[in-house]
Amino acid sequence: MRIGIVSDTHGSVAALRRVIRQAPPVECWFHAGDYASDANLLEQATGLKVYRVCGNCDRWHDNNAAKVDEFYELEGWSVWLTHGNRYLRNGGDHELAWWARKLDQRIVVFGHTHVPLLRKDGDVYLINPGSPYNPRGGSKAGFAVLNLRKGMEPEVEFITLEP
Repeated sequence: MRIGIVSDTHGSVAALRRVIRQAPPVECWFHAGDYASDANLLEQATGLKVYRVCGNCDRWHDNNAAKVDEFYELEGWSVWLTHGNRYLRNGGDHELAWWARKLDQRIVVFGHTHVPLLRKDGDVYLINPGSPYNPRGGSKAGFAVLNLRKGMEPEVEFITLEP
C-alpha cells in the first residue's frame, strides 16, 4: 500500500498543485494538519481518499470537523495520524514515540515542525513529510510517500518539490 503524506499546506493551492503534479501513484493520502480543509482540494483533484487531522492553525481556519488524532490498521501496521503539536513538548519527538507506545501504535505520521523526518525510536517509526509550502530547518519544500507491506518494514520516500 502506497500512501502519499502531506502536512502544513496552510492554504497554499500552488503548493498542493505542485504536490499533485509531482506525486508518484499512491492509493490514498494522509494530511497531517494545518489547513486540514486543504485535504478537500487534494481529494477532489486526485479522486483519492484523503485521511486528515487538524493542526494548531486549524482552530483559526475551517477544519471540516477533522479530529486531532486518527488511528488506522493498514497492512498489519497500527498507524497514528496526528499533527503532533499536542505531543511535541520538552521531549521532542521522543515524547511522540512514548505516546505511541502508550497507545499501542507502531507508526506515527505527524507534521507541525515543517521538517522532514524518518526515525525509528525503539519499535516506533516517526514520519514527518515536512511542508510543501513553508519548509523549515534548512529543508526543501516537499512531501513523502509511505510504502506499507504486511510483514515488511515500512519504507518512506521523501520527495522534494521542483519549482
